[in-house]
Amino acid sequence: MAEFDETMGNSENESSSTTSSKSVNETVNGSHRFTIKGYSLAKGMGPGKCISSDVFTVGGYDWAIYFYPDGKNPEDSATYVSVFIALASEGTDVRALFELTLVDQSGKGKHKVHSHFDRSLESGPYTLKYRGSMWGYKRFFRRTALETSDYIKDDCLVMNCTVGVVRTCLEKPKRYSIPVPPSDMGQGLKDLLESEVGCDIVFQVGDETFKAHKLVLAARSPVFRAQFFGLVGDRNLDKVVVEDVEPSIFKAMLLFIYTDRLPDVYEITGSTSLCTSTNMVQHLLAVADLYNLDRLKLLCESKLCEELNADTVATTLALAEQHQCPQLKDVCLKFAANPSNLGAVMQSEGYKHLEESCPSLLSELLKTLASVDENSSMLSGRKRSSGSIYGQDLATDGVAAESVNPNGRRLRRRF
Repeated sequence: MAEFDETMGNSENESSSTTSSKSVNETVNGSHRFTIKGYSLAKGMGPGKCISSDVFTVGGYDWAIYFYPDGKNPEDSATYVSVFIALASEGTDVRALFELTLVDQSGKGKHKVHSHFDRSLESGPYTLKYRGSMWGYKRFFRRTALETSDYIKDDCLVMNCTVGVVRTCLEKPKRYSIPVPPSDMGQGLKDLLESEVGCDIVFQVGDETFKAHKLVLAARSPVFRAQFFGLVGDRNLDKVVVEDVEPSIFKAMLLFIYTDRLPDVYEITGSTSLCTSTNMVQHLLAVADLYNLDRLKLLCESKLCEELNADTVATTLALAEQHQCPQLKDVCLKFAANPSNLGAVMQSEGYKHLEESCPSLLSELLKTLASVDENSSMLSGRKRSSGSIYGQDLATDGVAAESVNPNGRRLRRRF
């Protein structure tokens, strides 16, 4: 009987246990860099006419940036430029924070920033009611001041946009946890390479020499493994002369081998130019193919895909064909066949070289061009006409915002 009473007592204790949970409100953040090349040619479009960025996705919703060179309001007589961020996909009452940054291209870091992230908003995050709702500034910057500032360089304007979509999630308590830092293996191996400790092979590349470790190279590249430890390899080899590879490209390849990441262009060349970046990655892809570094090759393909433009697509297409990169080749063909790109592509130096060196690719380009109407109709579903946009505008100092819905109802909201 005593045993029975004890069991009943334990059951009562268990039934009175306390549980807990936590609701967490946080933002899912994402950024988009929008570059307007040939700014002076965009002027004169007229008030209310805008240049649109590509659609980008943050927090499960599509967004786009709209830049009005002559302003959004006719009454401002093109005195100001206007900038807005718009919800470009279906959504209802999407709550978000925004940040617009006009990039100072002088290198002084004096960017023009309008941000919700660095201050507490009295009414909370901004709410976009429906697709086409916008947040931004009708009087973002006085145009005369903009055109004499460091925000424009070589007739080019750069804007960064950050969107933080508000999400609410329910967290259950974790019993115990021990934080584990991210792997620093790549940094450790990079330090080993730069210190030259234990190096047992020297590469002569042009006028420069690079020291490395045979075992590390052999572990990463089948070509190096065969060269140092294969049946016809020489284990006692201590110097290799590398021809037809630029020293900077070979250095970039070594950094990848030791760190497993695509090297930073500035770290290798000292330049942040897009042209320099594309050129380096093109050469790096060729070297990755030469040494059977499949992951580096794929990283280069991905980077070239991101940097694709009318000036580089032809040379990148030829490169993809030469080094058996079917995914990159397909992207290049579709980009070049797009009616909005084709004219500029055909005027590029790379296209002239393509005609001479790879005439077979031109027939593939024609086949892609023949099916572009079907592809365009599929893509057009993601775009909306400018007539469907209902705006939410901020006053000059960002103090008040006003939204307009299709029924003409106005809502005023304080920030």
